[in-house]
Amino acid sequence: MGHGSSRSTSPEQGVDLEETEPSRRRNLRRRFRFYRCSRDSGSNPLLKNLNSDDFAGIVCIELICAQMNFKDKWFACLSLGERTYRTATSDHTETPVWKSEKKLLLERDGPNIARISVFETNRLSKNNMVGYCEIDLFEVLSSDSISNISFTLADPLSSNAIVGTISLSFSVEDPIVTEQSFARRVLAIVDYNQDGILSLSEFSELITAFGNQTAISKIEELFREADKNGDGAVSVDELAILLAGHQEKELLISACPVCGEKLEEVHKLNVVIHLTLCFDEGTGNQVMTGGFLTEKQASFGWLLKLSEWAHFSSYDIGLRSGSNASHILVFDRITKRLVEEVIDGKIILSMRAIYQSKIGLTLIDKGAKSILQGISEKQGKKMSTAESAKKIPEFIEFFKDQINVDEMKHPIEHFKTFNDFFIRELKNGARPIAFKERDDIATCAADCRLTAFESVDDSLRFWIKGRKFSIRGLLGAETYSSTFDQGSLVIFRLAPQDYHRFHSPVSGVIEKFVDIPGCLYTVNPIAVNSNYCNVFTENKRAVSVISTKDFGKVAFVAVGATMVGSITFVKKEGEFINKGDQFGYFSFGGSTVICVFEKDAIEIDKDLLSNSRRSLETLVRVGMRLGVSRRSGGPIQLPRVEDCALEG
Repeated sequence: MGHGSSRSTSPEQGVDLEETEPSRRRNLRRRFRFYRCSRDSGSNPLLKNLNSDDFAGIVCIELICAQMNFKDKWFACLSLGERTYRTATSDHTETPVWKSEKKLLLERDGPNIARISVFETNRLSKNNMVGYCEIDLFEVLSSDSISNISFTLADPLSSNAIVGTISLSFSVEDPIVTEQSFARRVLAIVDYNQDGILSLSEFSELITAFGNQTAISKIEELFREADKNGDGAVSVDELAILLAGHQEKELLISACPVCGEKLEEVHKLNVVIHLTLCFDEGTGNQVMTGGFLTEKQASFGWLLKLSEWAHFSSYDIGLRSGSNASHILVFDRITKRLVEEVIDGKIILSMRAIYQSKIGLTLIDKGAKSILQGISEKQGKKMSTAESAKKIPEFIEFFKDQINVDEMKHPIEHFKTFNDFFIRELKNGARPIAFKERDDIATCAADCRLTAFESVDDSLRFWIKGRKFSIRGLLGAETYSSTFDQGSLVIFRLAPQDYHRFHSPVSGVIEKFVDIPGCLYTVNPIAVNSNYCNVFTENKRAVSVISTKDFGKVAFVAVGATMVGSITFVKKEGEFINKGDQFGYFSFGGSTVICVFEKDAIEIDKDLLSNSRRSLETLVRVGMRLGVSRRSGGPIQLPRVEDCALEG
């Protein structure tokens, strides 16, 4: 950003500077807001570089009203992909009528599941999500009726429990309509008297706002070129002809007049899309507030805004190591939406103090390792007592919307201890295995946050910051082989709320199990990305090697962590295990599985690699497609990754 004022019009161009000063101030405020937005998200979500085949249209979603048992005031959040928007708060506690709308870009192979979450708020206490729905936009927009549709709102604790309804309306502009409306949107920027035509002074201000210095130097020439009928004004149709002609042969629009974003590097279609979305957002035609990455961020109140302003914390895509790594965002592979990992604030503060400072390192070296070991063993025993079962409802409430009780094999009353619940089994079919009959396709080993790298060097560049990490150190002397040295690395990180049974990603014979004693550092990214400790090579872990037909040897490493009482395998040496079969489980706590493939053995799915290069974990489930064997011989025809992810 920071491209300077887009309205630096000189007096010679016939524009009154006093009249334009309020416009300059408005643009400055808009650009500042947009700068904050872009800084938080890491990139401009409106600026794409699509081709015509990628562009499915621009959809407008209007939230009309919701019907629930209201106690306090309400607002709603709308999320699609890596963008989240928020409505205003209702001014009463009865049925809220929002009449809030938002225009969103639809890509043919992009995110199409929109999520709407309703929050209860009294502006003082923490905002509380009370209902949500997820909508397939492609399905809705292809139906006969797209106006005033009612959707049921599910309870965050159970998708089968209905807590209310929400009414929505949809409209969509296809690519042709978007281009046809382009000139009208551009003209509206400076058509202050709204007569549908531009005078020379209005036209001059518009060209200046486009930021093209060549065009600015010949404004009167361009005006005469546009004014086809010679009436001294430029109409919508005349402006459309001028813009279309110059975008094809000579770029007229160098910068967006609303946000200041440079547009030279994108072709005509993307300029049209960007300005269509940015005009509505920047000129106040949209009711919803944007600039959020997740609904959790959008639902926070003034305290988060204050902390971000003061740089005590920040939201960003990808992990930011250091003291401001307070919010861990992950990419949900199914919905293609960013979600935030729920961690207690006190735990975050303690992890920062221990793992992201030299003082913490000193404490670790002076005996904190044994303290963590003792705490973990004590807590593990405590969670296996009958008294611990009382914590189960509280745990489920804290992680609501991340624990689906409908998937569990047994009801909550079945569990006699917290650890029984922690190692819970799921119903048959809850985790289908993608391409189960094909052993040349590897699948995800756990419900987890996944990072994947084609080589160990890539993992050190984007994720693991420990100073002494190596494959030899990870696998130990008994299981290490030089064939793993430049192999692919996949990290499956389980959070406390996850299903804690892990499954085999490949089919083959289990050659060996080797236990390696060690510490019990947390496996949270705040620690993994620390320069002061080496989580994966110092923690307690159990290493196994699976010999396969399609991938060669695959090293499977179960890593213990803080509060993990034990690692239990349900298979034995010499047994054949099919991909997707249960391999073992972790007792209470967070934990991680790491798979190391031999060099050139696996072609990991591109979406997983792309996210990992952004230091962004991907939220996956057991059985989703991980990658394809490079050793199978011949080209492999597979459905899109999106379809495979849903299948698994």
